Amino acid sequence: MKITWLGHSAFRIEVGKAKILLDPFLTHNSSFSGQNLKDAVSGVTHILLTHGHGDHVGDTVALAKETGAVVLANADLASWLGSKGLTKLEMGNTGGTVSFDGFSATFTNALHSSAQITEDGVSHALGNANGLMLHFDEEASILAMGDTDIFSDMALINELHQPDIGLVPVGDRFTMGGAVAALACQRYFNFKTAIPCHYGTFPIIDQTPEKFVSGMDGSKTTVKAPKPGESLSF
Repeated sequence: MKITWLGHSAFRIEVGKAKILLDPFLTHNSSFSGQNLKDAVSGVTHILLTHGHGDHVGDTVALAKETGAVVLANADLASWLGSKGLTKLEMGNTGGTVSFDGFSATFTNALHSSAQITEDGVSHALGNANGLMLHFDEEASILAMGDTDIFSDMALINELHQPDIGLVPVGDRFTMGGAVAALACQRYFNFKTAIPCHYGTFPIIDQTPEKFVSGMDGSKTTVKAPKPGESLSF
């Protein structure tokens, strides 16, 4: 398994034949600047979305049309993407699981919103915000928390799925901050590895993951904070 952080909450996950893009906010992502777009999207087979905000949907429509990748999203967001011309869509909703060749994705709870604002300034809801729990046939499992605050039912997610790797938002303002994210990881999960994300992209969110790293000091969980474009192997 190779996980590449592309900046913000965008990741490339490579396992066997699956080449997955998670929340592919790339072309307007300041943290992605300087990376090679062709390399980031090369051979992509699946695009997975946690929710409908622009900094997570990102380049999904263009990339899906260009690559033919299957797009997974909650039902409301998937329907909206269908109106944009996408046809290879898999939809689900909180608690549901969708199986693919080599892995499955389960929609988990997240405390956040999910919408797009049209040119007339109207906000259009695109279903619930979710996390995505990824189980692979023979590799470590990954919980992409999505954008969220801490909530006590994270303990149930851990009980049900026992995720090995956590992709954890830590930037504050729109998600939990680093100290609270560390509390969530230590109180509710038994991650072997935690990878912080959703920081450093916009001026109004935290620019580093240091609060999270400090908060995880002494934990049994290994924290890895790659630079944008850096890959981790598991």
